Amino acid sequence: MSSHPITVITGATSGLGQRAAIALARRGAHLVLTARDRARADATRVLLATTAPGARVDFIFGNLALMQDVRRMGAQIADTYGRVDILINNAGIHAFQQRITAEGFPEMVAVNYLSPWLFTQSLGACLLAAGSARVVNVASEASRRHGALRIPNDLTDTTPFTARESSLRYGTTKLFDIMFTGELSRRLSGTGVTTNALDPGFNVTGLGRELSFAAGLERVLRWLRIGDPERGAGIIVRLATDPAFGAVSGGYFSVKGARPLTPAAPGADPALQAELWDATAQLLAR
Repeated sequence: MSSHPITVITGATSGLGQRAAIALARRGAHLVLTARDRARADATRVLLATTAPGARVDFIFGNLALMQDVRRMGAQIADTYGRVDILINNAGIHAFQQRITAEGFPEMVAVNYLSPWLFTQSLGACLLAAGSARVVNVASEASRRHGALRIPNDLTDTTPFTARESSLRYGTTKLFDIMFTGELSRRLSGTGVTTNALDPGFNVTGLGRELSFAAGLERVLRWLRIGDPERGAGIIVRLATDPAFGAVSGGYFSVKGARPLTPAAPGADPALQAELWDATAQLLAR
């Protein structure tokens, strides 16, 4: 078994996740990265070999939009490693139109919320086996624009939406990540496993998937020094490794100095967090 902290990261073949992976590899982490595209995984492996020579890097392949793949990847990690010291649920999308997965879920809900919820559950025994593990969930201050919550309907709502309306749907998924973090922290109390959420701030690397003009806009923003992804990666790494957060759990922290943030109402309500958890568990048990 590896003596280095086994660190699982979703969405690590680009953007914040990739930068966090580099930083953690330099700190001696044994990286286990999820990927859907083998070419991007190979490029990330080469990048890590260059920027963090000697780092151990493994890839687990699957589509985080599909719960059957999430379960399979979780089982594969459990069978291969036995423990997980750090789990970083980073993968996410902002879709500008409704897409429905092969399993019938709204894609943005599936990737941004259902996937990290189920992945964390699948790795529960591995986190406990580590003795002192951390779960880090990448949320967003976009959660403050979420519209009226409708639990459990929001989890399965496949109603079409426009690009303008997409922000409310995205905000809802990110508020769910914060709520999930709060409830998970209560369920893990006394186990040695902590969990926290964060806002990575605005990052130019998140623009490319849906917008045709994103590549040009990203170049302009980089030239203007706006949306530096290193800041977002920095708060991820800090929550994952800083001893100051070793006993902190259930928090939501800003990219600006890791200061605590109060979730948008009603996201901090423990009763509503528990309701969301139960609805999610029931939905994914089918």
